[in-house]
Amino acid sequence: QPNGGAPGAERDGAGPRRSTESEVYDDGTNTFFWRAHTLTVLFILTCALGYVTLLEETPQDTAYNTKRGIVASILVFLCFGVTQAKDGPFSRPHPAYWRFWLCVSVVYELFLIFILFQTVQDGRKFMKYIDPHLGVPLPERDYGGNCLIYDPGNGTDPFHNIWDKLDGFVPAHFFGWYLKTLMIRDWWMCMIISVMFEFLEYSLEHQLPNFSECWWDHWIMDVILCNGLGIYCGMKTLSWLSLKTYKWQGLWNIPTYKGKMKRIVFQFTPYSWVKFEWKPASSLRRWLAVCGIIFVFLLAELNTFYLKFVLWMPPEHYLVLLRLVFFVNVGGVAMREIYDFMDDPKFHKKLGQQAWLVAAITATEFLIVVKYDPYTLTLSLPFYITQCWILGIILVLTWTAWRFFIRDITLRYKEIRRQKQEHRHEKDKCLSNGDGHSALLDEPNGNKLRERKL
Repeated sequence: QPNGGAPGAERDGAGPRRSTESEVYDDGTNTFFWRAHTLTVLFILTCALGYVTLLEETPQDTAYNTKRGIVASILVFLCFGVTQAKDGPFSRPHPAYWRFWLCVSVVYELFLIFILFQTVQDGRKFMKYIDPHLGVPLPERDYGGNCLIYDPGNGTDPFHNIWDKLDGFVPAHFFGWYLKTLMIRDWWMCMIISVMFEFLEYSLEHQLPNFSECWWDHWIMDVILCNGLGIYCGMKTLSWLSLKTYKWQGLWNIPTYKGKMKRIVFQFTPYSWVKFEWKPASSLRRWLAVCGIIFVFLLAELNTFYLKFVLWMPPEHYLVLLRLVFFVNVGGVAMREIYDFMDDPKFHKKLGQQAWLVAAITATEFLIVVKYDPYTLTLSLPFYITQCWILGIILVLTWTAWRFFIRDITLRYKEIRRQKQEHRHEKDKCLSNGDGHSALLDEPNGNKLRERKL
């Protein structure tokens, strides 16, 4: 039976068990739920296509038939992928669930490639085929303006600025960072990404108006309340998952109905658990990998805002929400595959398929933004912002050079010097005591020492 789970579930793999991996007890029962249903899916798919071909009259609307044909093609591909695609590291609630999202990743990447190869006007018009309300420019909401926490000029509601910011994006921020913590499984990395994104909003507010927020919206509502509380709850969940005992029984082997219901609920929890130990300062390879992960995370976050800006999608549109749901499901698998690739390069010799697709999707989204609105992206940064980023980059490069080059050379030189001093001290001590063993300690001078003794 494959092991794994929902965001955070793990596989034991063929290699030795990690010291941070939880113990799993499984009776190995394979029920109908776990079996491959390739013939069943093929039969249902053939019947559905036969019904459309033989019993349904084809409409005369060309646009409608085109849409339905594209949707049917995607569904057939998803059916193939769910039954035949390669399994990833997760398998709870079911391996087919994660194969489904892998195939959705392929479809989404192909859609992005198609948009990338269109003209700007045709690309925005194409969005109308998905939703007729799209394809028209929409004004961006400005979250800045009056930043008074208590506005004495408003007699009816002095705290109106706070209530205006408490929209649907507040719980979205919290749940988003709760799930990101389950993906990354490291408090420091989560906090760095959270704070870095606020600095990016400060830096890019001259390009996108909705990056302009009040200081307390940045640091109190976002970093401390929404992001911070989400990270805290995520770390508590990680602690529980690390300490939990994973003991699995087949559903029909459980005698009580209460036990059966509990087993069904726990089907949506991880099969086992591995605590991520990124250790970015342990080697240059891991340091560069962690920096790359942070960079891709931040780029994916920025793509959310820039894509809806260049494709004229309102923030509350269902496509924006679907994209976030998509990244929640594929992000956990991608992070596990990246960690396996870093932690055990001998066994995992290549980057996982979901991690590869997530990286390709993030890069393609950014290229669409570059092509569709190069003017916005090339708006020069304010001088003080440029100075701050140059200073930060210099500090990071300086620390990298010191930690992985200068420090190692210095420590190696000190160790060699210490060994030479100890060797010289032992040789002098033997000579001063007239010890005959000194000839063995100093082999090149052995003959001279023997002549002196004679």
